[in-house]
Amino acid sequence: MARSGRGAGKPPAAITARGSSGSASRPTAPGRGSKVVTGLVVLGLVRYVLRSRGFQEGVAVTAIALGALRGIGQENRASTMARLSAWNKRQVEFLEHQAERQVQRVERQAERQARAVRGAGRMAQSGPVSMAAGDDAVAGDGRRA
Repeated sequence: MARSGRGAGKPPAAITARGSSGSASRPTAPGRGSKVVTGLVVLGLVRYVLRSRGFQEGVAVTAIALGALRGIGQENRASTMARLSAWNKRQVEFLEHQAERQVQRVERQAERQARAVRGAGRMAQSGPVSMAAGDDAVAGDGRRA
């Protein structure tokens, strides 16, 4: 926002604390030299970290831990697949056994029906059967036979 009025052309004055002797310095944009210095400091720090024994030990421990976790994961997958395979085998056996029982049940039912049909055929061949009330057949004139 542009200022108008008294002191419009002058840069704004820095606010300073009481008792300080000068104005606060303004931060300047980093130049090429400060970027190079920062880069060299970062490279030196990286070199120090990579060469430090503690860092190398940490990397080794991390690598060992990751390898162990990978092995545990593979064992877990293998055991899960073994359990799943065993469950699947039990299910297949159960279904086969159930199908066999169903076949036997149907065969028994068919045999019973065949016996009933044979029995009905024999009854039909034996001739008419008198179905009188009670145990004894009653003759036509009302006397017992």
